[in-house]
Amino acid sequence: MAFSDQLLEDGEDLWAAQKQHPFVQELAAGTLDESAFRHWIEQDYRYLLDYARLFAIAGAKARDEETMTDLLSIAHATLDHEMDLHREFAAEWGISRAELERVRKSPTCEAYTSFLVRTAYEGSIAEIAAAMYPCGQGFLDVGEYASAQATDDHRYTPWIEMYTGEEFRDVVALMRDLVDRCGEQYPGERGAMREAFRRSARLEYAFWEMAYTEQGWDV
Repeated sequence: MAFSDQLLEDGEDLWAAQKQHPFVQELAAGTLDESAFRHWIEQDYRYLLDYARLFAIAGAKARDEETMTDLLSIAHATLDHEMDLHREFAAEWGISRAELERVRKSPTCEAYTSFLVRTAYEGSIAEIAAAMYPCGQGFLDVGEYASAQATDDHRYTPWIEMYTGEEFRDVVALMRDLVDRCGEQYPGERGAMREAFRRSARLEYAFWEMAYTEQGWDV
């Protein structure tokens, strides 16, 4: 079994919990409250800036050309494609780019991005690969789940199509290949990879909850 599949098997409980979260369930049905989706757009925009930074830092740390190419291509795809789509989503919901850039990260978004950036600076390539994987694979799996659950097109159909499209699938395949290569090349780091993967998977679930509850700073 590929190491990426082992990680998914180990995190099966968290994967199932994400799909059953009310945000995902209601998004699939088209009934999600608009303010919750708007909150997700704003917070995910802030998240993606640091997610791209994670890949860029990792690419600079990579020792071989293939890994460097994969990591920097994902950073570019995030900044060039996914960020543009987020700005398009935001514009459709009446949120300007200037407004997006003024958004303050919620506590959960701050915790997640801080973990990723710290891992990028302090962790090995193997740990970084495992930490980045839950976001990519998680959104693909949630998108496929939402697509299967949806009975008709609705206002969130473009979101589902974005995260089940071929371009996004190609990016996730690069992540998965990197995780598998690291698992093979650095067997002594598999424990650290499992820990990084599970931390990110927990934070992925927390991100859905953050968006659904429209979490902010109480003080």
